[in-house]
Amino acid sequence: MDSTIYTVFLTVAAVFLVAGFFIFAWRIVVGPDSMDRLLANDGITASLQCALALYICWTLDTTVVNVMIVIALLGFIATLSVARFRKRDGSL
Repeated sequence: MDSTIYTVFLTVAAVFLVAGFFIFAWRIVVGPDSMDRLLANDGITASLQCALALYICWTLDTTVVNVMIVIALLGFIATLSVARFRKRDGSL
């Protein structure tokens, strides 16, 4: 594959990831309830992993794979803990 086509594809993917980050950040700030914020947090975790995978594709440097594993585990644990101890919105 030509390197310019490869770079264009990776640039388009990076632009979509940045747009997704802004949408998820907006949902965290504005979200009407805690479930919207939780889903946005999961989306940011997944987008961060995709951004790291994009970095690996761009630089061919695989040293960040361990970071991706740690982010995945922390996102999973955060989702489980919030889902376990979440109260209904509006209740005391």
